[in-house]
Amino acid sequence: MAENVTIARPYAEAAFELARGADALAPWSEALANLSAITADDSMQACITDPKLSQDTLFKLVLDVAGKGLSQEQQNFVRVLVENDRLSVLPEIRELFDARKNSHEGVKEADIASAFPLDDASLANLKADLEARYKARVNVSVRLDPELIGGVRIAVGDEVIDASVRGKLANMATALKN
Repeated sequence: MAENVTIARPYAEAAFELARGADALAPWSEALANLSAITADDSMQACITDPKLSQDTLFKLVLDVAGKGLSQEQQNFVRVLVENDRLSVLPEIRELFDARKNSHEGVKEADIASAFPLDDASLANLKADLEARYKARVNVSVRLDPELIGGVRIAVGDEVIDASVRGKLANMATALKN
């Protein structure tokens, strides 16, 4: 949802600046991932949207579920989100924060779709090739997509490398039509 991203952007920027100033980008990323998972839960969503629940009660509930792992700044951040009725956009805040963190650290995210499971050696080779191509550290996430028939489809940012059988068949079909 574009609206949620727009709402989340200033909070993600604020969290990033706090984390960078404290040299705590990784702990903030972990905390936001944890909080995002907590607020995405159906029962927590019911609590977030319950008008009978006070802000203090909701704040305490989130902190109780999150456990003792949140720093004072992170707890204050949660309080601001509760007070501004923005807990529901935590997944977007997390995504924007992680994108900004990766950009700051020179890391790129690669989404690899494979028709078959990749063994560790193949994945390591593929990751090394991507790091050489983009001259940056690359975090990879792999998912199975049997519709590719064979090969892989890699998305890094807005660039897509389609080395799948399905992609090659589609290219051949287009070439034959022209």
